[in-house]
Amino acid sequence: MKTILGPAIFLAQFADDQAPFNSLDGIARWAAQLGFVGVQIPSWDGRLFNLKLAAESRDYCDEVLGTLDAAGLKLTELSTHLQGQLVASNPAYDALLDGFTPAELAGRPQEQQAWAVQQLKWAAEASSNLGLKAHATFSGALAWPYFYPWPQRPAGLVEEAFEELGRRWTPILNMFDEAGVDVCYELHPGEDLHDGVTFERFLAAVNNHKRANILYDPSHMILQQLDYLEFIDFYHDRIRAFHVKDAEFRPNGKAGVYGGYQAWIDRPGRFRSLGDGQIDFKAIFSKMAQYDYPGWAVLEWECCIKHPKVGASEGANLIKQWIIKVTEKAFDDFAGSGADAEKNRKILGLDTKQTETPAR
Repeated sequence: MKTILGPAIFLAQFADDQAPFNSLDGIARWAAQLGFVGVQIPSWDGRLFNLKLAAESRDYCDEVLGTLDAAGLKLTELSTHLQGQLVASNPAYDALLDGFTPAELAGRPQEQQAWAVQQLKWAAEASSNLGLKAHATFSGALAWPYFYPWPQRPAGLVEEAFEELGRRWTPILNMFDEAGVDVCYELHPGEDLHDGVTFERFLAAVNNHKRANILYDPSHMILQQLDYLEFIDFYHDRIRAFHVKDAEFRPNGKAGVYGGYQAWIDRPGRFRSLGDGQIDFKAIFSKMAQYDYPGWAVLEWECCIKHPKVGASEGANLIKQWIIKVTEKAFDDFAGSGADAEKNRKILGLDTKQTETPAR
């Protein structure tokens, strides 16, 4: 078994124009002071990271790693959540996604999609240059506007959407394969990959590509009322990244899973600062250790109530408590009597001279 790495923190929600959150050096030292030992970097935030330069320059990558090392930190993964969203996007979202790309591409969805693919190519190369083994992203959404089957979907609509996802993502997965890096899709409402069934559809569309893997985030599962513990039993061999994010689901007589278009603070399902929600992280960390999860436990902080800096500080301590240093021997080894084939046969009442199975 492996001991999970961590605690680490996803920097996207904390980057800011004010020091120390406006530079990699400043935010790294802040994170280290809270007790984190790793950071996940949002590749789109130029205040912290230059994705194109990282793809082109090992010297720049060494500089990034050196900055983190000086603060006592490791780099866990790069994230292309915003860029991944644009790899495959339904036209219903065109106006909403203009802010994810350079301003000059606003209103030009085809060019935005090409820009996103280039970003993923750079992310594969940058991840390789940085010595990373996993990458965090979103799948994008072609079919999501039709997730509820009314008005009735025309036959083949969902199948065509996933075939198109496969066509768009297979070349990207191949690039990551060449770089030796797993692509970890965060299964998230609003993405075509949002649960186990949709992930399996996608696997079929990419011919079970070995680089198509999962970023496990139980907060998105409890909001869908999905069994987030059994999910690990089903898909542990594909889980290669882990966002430690809490949530709660408290349905009432007025709203349930869909939330009634309400603000986050009023929804029955809402994200909470780590430790304030309903998710059983002790059980999650136990399963992750049981199944030899090979990566990092990364805090993603989102909460509509608690201050982010408080949530970050509390989160570091909680993850430290939940990480299980795995055992190197069985707990009952003290009572073991060694291995002896002849003795085993004697205990079972078998002829100690007959060690081979007789022919039928």
